[in-house]
Amino acid sequence: MGVSDVHLQPTADGLEVRWRLDGVLQDVGEFARGEASDVVTRLKVMAELLTYRSEVPQEGRIRAADGDVEMRVSTFPTLHGERAVVRLFAAERQYLYLEDLGLPSEVHATLKQELAETSGAVLISGPAGSGKTTTAYAALRELVRGSGGQKSLVSLEDPIEVAVEGVAQSQANEAAGFDFPTGLRSLMRQDPEVIFVGEIRDRVTAETAFQAALTGHLVLTTFHAGSAAGVISRLSDMGIEPYLLRSGILAILSQRLVRRLCDCATDCDDASATLGLPVKHFRIEAGCEDCLGTGYRGRIVLAEMLEARPDELGRAILSQSDASQLEQLAIRAGMVPHWSRALEAVEAGLTSPQEVRRVFGFSDGNIAVDQ
Repeated sequence: MGVSDVHLQPTADGLEVRWRLDGVLQDVGEFARGEASDVVTRLKVMAELLTYRSEVPQEGRIRAADGDVEMRVSTFPTLHGERAVVRLFAAERQYLYLEDLGLPSEVHATLKQELAETSGAVLISGPAGSGKTTTAYAALRELVRGSGGQKSLVSLEDPIEVAVEGVAQSQANEAAGFDFPTGLRSLMRQDPEVIFVGEIRDRVTAETAFQAALTGHLVLTTFHAGSAAGVISRLSDMGIEPYLLRSGILAILSQRLVRRLCDCATDCDDASATLGLPVKHFRIEAGCEDCLGTGYRGRIVLAEMLEARPDELGRAILSQSDASQLEQLAIRAGMVPHWSRALEAVEAGLTSPQEVRRVFGFSDGNIAVDQ
């Protein structure tokens, strides 16, 4: 199953248990009030957290003896007791390399090509829960495999989600003064060829990462933005100089995850069920034992790839054009946008109009897509 997180939510009556299956929270069951604290306490013991501190947030890890399962445990004080969320990393093992991700063939080829460069920045973007980290780790493994152990690969993350063999991984610790900008400056003195920055969160980290990209390092990083063009616009809003963006960015991969329809899905000819999408053929979810009644099994990635090399796009970056202008130029240069990918997936019966609307919303810009 595609369970990524387990939520333990304390209430006045006990402890509600839910899991995030294929990106959507599902109710699983509950513990009685008398058992609630025992369950969370046991988790804290396994994660080597302080059981006597329930008034502050804590984070820890649980590792199975055979190494097949690794979990990150996060606790947080609430009105009715400690809330715990367990992130499961076992699912990451099925997406080891780029070819396992299900990226469109041309996006896969372009990403591999950009990862073969010796300098510049490759950014992986999307909202929370869009699989950015999974793609980033697959790209790291691709770099290790492609180099045959002949390259120096380092990372600075917060936290380290998954151990990647062949990469010297470090975890930032702001409380100790070891933040991203400080760590990046130190890493550049470690003779690296590839630097993975877990996430760009602020202007100083972004500037330092782009300076590294312009001084002979390949930089791989993730960034929160809704589209590839939106990455450039947001970085510009953060105060990053246009010349750094124009010269430093090799490519931006922006992705979203939508649930894949189960085989029990049925064809539909009800026009209202398109939810305003310009599609002629589509299927809708039904629900069966195999999909636990959800109508979906697994997820597919919808990806768009913006390359910063075209001269017209480069000039637009330097002139600080807005995201919509940048997106139109990228489409003109060959980028297939998220929304077109989504419509293709619906027409192919891979996902449903309802799922596309759940992920992308109902904004006017999404509805008015040129066909």
